[in-house]
Amino acid sequence: MKILITGCTGLIGKQLLDHLKGHNLILLTRDTKKAESALSHLALPHAEFISSLSSFQNFNDIDVVINLAGEPIAEKKWTNKQKKIITNSRCILTESLTELCLKSTNPPRCFISGSAIGYYGDNGNQDIDETTQILSSDFAHQICQQWESKALQAQSNQTRVCILRTGVVLSPLGGALKKMQLPYQCGLGGPIGNGKQYMSWIHIDDMVLAILHLIEKEDSCGIYNLTAPHPVTNATFSQTLAKTLKRPHFLFTPTIVIKAILGEASVLLTDSQRIRPKRLVHEGFKFRYSRIESALKQLLG
Repeated sequence: MKILITGCTGLIGKQLLDHLKGHNLILLTRDTKKAESALSHLALPHAEFISSLSSFQNFNDIDVVINLAGEPIAEKKWTNKQKKIITNSRCILTESLTELCLKSTNPPRCFISGSAIGYYGDNGNQDIDETTQILSSDFAHQICQQWESKALQAQSNQTRVCILRTGVVLSPLGGALKKMQLPYQCGLGGPIGNGKQYMSWIHIDDMVLAILHLIEKEDSCGIYNLTAPHPVTNATFSQTLAKTLKRPHFLFTPTIVIKAILGEASVLLTDSQRIRPKRLVHEGFKFRYSRIESALKQLLG
């Protein structure tokens, strides 16, 4: 297959490439030399690095588009300037990809595009799946809604669009887990706030395998929650992390401190999201790591 991928140097993209190296890959990245260096260990024999879509009039010879690009949402405070950067990095590129799909007489058969469970907002202890109707005005919901809307416009009789509402991706190579380890390694680990907020997570291996499942399954399309079947509270996650690392677990970080550091972006840590991957399970996808204990043991043990 010929596959165009955006966000190839990100946490998910790097891991995904390792499973796709037998295909012809077109890797869209802002800095081609930097990307080639960052991915050199993968020894990709059929990869072409490009810095823009300007050479494309359409996507007639592309089989699959995987759109994972976007400014990290949790790295900085959500100032108006940063909100614009976050939004544009997702929506402008996705709109361009969609336009090229629509200009094609033989468009990609599958367009996979990122999103996040931030779409659902704060829902306490309520179980949420892809059918749950959400009314929310917060920034995370708005950006996910805009992002998804741009991608879904590519849906046609020839192209199926799969939206990845992704939870907290756990990987030993970076992302949230690497940041969460630091306080524990210093003996300062513990839950955030009261710890009752639900955290919907997914092991990096399951994240990648789920994407491959959606590419291969010809009738997969629409919205998918990419989270493990068993979300846990922040307190349970923190306790399990401490046990896995064999570190103490007695301090907690008050919500007011998180808000002071992150501002509006603090909702990423304090909102409760009890998300279920109903559609993946219904399609027969088998999670390797459905419980947080086995996931953390494999990642950190």
